[in-house]
Amino acid sequence: MYPLGREFIPDIKEFIESLKKNEHIIVEVNGMSTQIFGEYRTIMHALTDEIEESFEKHGKSVFVMKIINAFLQEK
Repeated sequence: MYPLGREFIPDIKEFIESLKKNEHIIVEVNGMSTQIFGEYRTIMHALTDEIEESFEKHGKSVFVMKIINAFLQEK
């Protein structure tokens, strides 16, 4: 998430915290990225809802995703 034209860290933290409330997905944050694990449709539905809410609340933002069809969660 890259919020345009404003302080970006609070918006990004809010977005991630909102995703973490979903009990059907796993959200892990590291220094380089936020990784989301779970069923494809569940993840995409959660992202769609949160991105839409972010657009409505904060205005212009850019979202960049990489999607892989493997469960690569570190143990």
